[in-house]
Amino acid sequence: MKKYCLALDLKPDKKLIAAYEEHHRQVWPEVLRNICQCGIINMEIYRMENRLCMIMETDDGFTFEQKEALDAATPRVQEWEKLMWKYQQAIPNSKPGEKWRVMTRIFDFKEAL
Repeated sequence: MKKYCLALDLKPDKKLIAAYEEHHRQVWPEVLRNICQCGIINMEIYRMENRLCMIMETDDGFTFEQKEALDAATPRVQEWEKLMWKYQQAIPNSKPGEKWRVMTRIFDFKEAL
């Protein structure tokens, strides 16, 4: 199993943030299906202010390239991504159009013991 932590910002607008959270209480079935099909075992999203943190646990065969290809081949997922970009904004130093960015782990308690 692999684990990833990713970051993304929301636009700093309380109404947009509330709408974004509402969408995530009712994620479209096609989006959930793609998440499962690409090897993601579990996914959690946390928010503080307008900063998001996503934790993903995946099977050993998971790749971001495979997920991107599956997402690109699914029109309903593309529609979801376009809708979510209405609420999201890139974090500083992102490339144009870059959304979720993988964070670098700098500490692991179990390893530190």
